[in-house]
Amino acid sequence: MKAVAHTFEDIELPKPTPTGHDLLVKVLAISVNPVDYKQRKLASPSPRVLGWDAAGTVEAVGPEVTLFKPGAAVYYAGDVTRPGANSEFHLVDERIVGRKPKSLDFAQAAAVPLTAITAWEAFFDRMKVKAGASLLIIGGAGGVGSIGIQIAKVAGLRVIATASRAESIAWVKQLGADHVIDHRKPMRAQLEALGTKQVDYIANFNDLDTHWEAMGDLIAPQGAMVAIVGNQKPLPMDAVRSKSATLCWELMFTRPRFKTPDMIEQHRLLEQVADWLDAGKLRGTLKETLSPINAANLRKAHEKLESGTMIGKLVLKGWS
Repeated sequence: MKAVAHTFEDIELPKPTPTGHDLLVKVLAISVNPVDYKQRKLASPSPRVLGWDAAGTVEAVGPEVTLFKPGAAVYYAGDVTRPGANSEFHLVDERIVGRKPKSLDFAQAAAVPLTAITAWEAFFDRMKVKAGASLLIIGGAGGVGSIGIQIAKVAGLRVIATASRAESIAWVKQLGADHVIDHRKPMRAQLEALGTKQVDYIANFNDLDTHWEAMGDLIAPQGAMVAIVGNQKPLPMDAVRSKSATLCWELMFTRPRFKTPDMIEQHRLLEQVADWLDAGKLRGTLKETLSPINAANLRKAHEKLESGTMIGKLVLKGWS
């Protein structure tokens, strides 16, 4: 089968065989995320296949599979400890796979899973948000922020999202943010101009070190915050500690990586997200498509992502 190595080389690999709970998926579209270029930069003695956002059809199933049958259209993010989906056929555990939304084509569907899982777990599993509360999303126009704004609105939250460019501001407004502020400028004055001094929840989908001081200042007493990017410097805790505020970490690979007892929750949430997409409660976040899936186009996708200017998601579809 065709595949793309982390070194941006087109390679041929043996077609894998599913065992246990694994599905063998015929990959029709893939999306890129920061995890891809972060994993690419890790030393690897042999070609490694990356890619943790995919949509396709089930080609075959392992003997313990109960959720899907061959021919089913699916979407998923996968497991960072296993080979990624930048290959014609891919093995993935059924418990972290959902049915592809009927209202989206395969390219549109491939843009959703990793970001939707991240936002869902950040809100519901980590911060345990409650309807009617206020939420500040730092990095509203990125992949996670784009679906996160929408999920937060479905959850009944008042959403203040950050964006700094005209096109990104327009994008987050289209997605339903109640207010937009600029994270490149002091945020307190902008919040106060909206009649808000503090927020109940903060979801930082951007750089943690850059925004940590502002988070401590803006979080309400006994509020909760979540981060998806690790810190590079020590994080002063005085402001957060004095407010008895909670800091949660969200990494969507935790459940599959450690085979947690509740691993199937990713299947369930992807099914719910698919229902919401089909019902029109959410919209897809695909902004750019490249075709076919090959090393040259994957390199372009990584370069675009690493530029820090991405709005929404970028997808590669079809094999040449």
